[in-house]
Amino acid sequence: MRTLLMVFFLTVISLTANAKIKVIVTYPYIESIVKEITKDKVDVYSLSDGKWDPHFVPPRPSLVIKLRNADLLIINGAQLEIGWLPPLIDRANNGKILPGKVGFLDLSTLFDLIQKPQVVSRAFGDVHPQGNPHFHLDPVKIPKIADVITGRLCAIDKGNCEFYMENLKSFKEKWQIKLNEWSEKMKKLKGTFVFEYHRLFDYFFLRYGVNIAGTLEPFPGIPPTTSHLLELIDFAKKHKINFIAYAIYNPKNPVQFISKKTGIKPVLLPHDVNSLPQVKDIFSLFDEIVGRLVK
Repeated sequence: MRTLLMVFFLTVISLTANAKIKVIVTYPYIESIVKEITKDKVDVYSLSDGKWDPHFVPPRPSLVIKLRNADLLIINGAQLEIGWLPPLIDRANNGKILPGKVGFLDLSTLFDLIQKPQVVSRAFGDVHPQGNPHFHLDPVKIPKIADVITGRLCAIDKGNCEFYMENLKSFKEKWQIKLNEWSEKMKKLKGTFVFEYHRLFDYFFLRYGVNIAGTLEPFPGIPPTTSHLLELIDFAKKHKINFIAYAIYNPKNPVQFISKKTGIKPVLLPHDVNSLPQVKDIFSLFDEIVGRLVK
């Protein structure tokens, strides 16, 4: 009997020691970066789908269970998840992933965000008080995100830290090659003007010197009005606008309306991993954005 108990306890200890840590992320782009660093050493799960509007994620009960068992929660931050994540965290009742704990990581704190409003009012739409939260669409910011994620993984999973650091080094080397490639291709669009549906790709366009002439939304999160679209059409008749950028979840009718009236080319751009069939990881996200813009 004593021998059986000893075997049982040794088995439990062995399973516990070899158990993978559970990493929960809010968006697929974060999941992709985590996978680049950890390979198969952790269980990683994204709470949202790349095809969805990142501002609105259905709060399913299964997500509460995922959060309840998490060792690390990584969020985009800058209140992008404010409309859906806090109630899920409350219901999960997992002290390890609360703000201020080692198991909670807010990526927005790594950067100085653009477009911080001087006045926060619903009269100006769905304003983000901390600034534009879509910083992940600046590819130059991705290595810093990978650095900090790796550091947090090392703090939680010290036994695999060396493995994570080696993968981080390899990832950053490959990323630098792609940065050079994307930068070279985007030179042809420097100084051009574009319309956007929502201020989603601002970080990307600013990085490569593309000017944002206007948005189809009169204010963030406010659906386009006929009068506003007519103002954009009038502007486009007086200025050269190269294309209209929009995401998979944006309504197409306003985009097509302006395109038909002006001849401006509409360009569907991926905003996250898995938002389009070709976008399988963080590398192909930017490959596809650049490829669709320069072709």
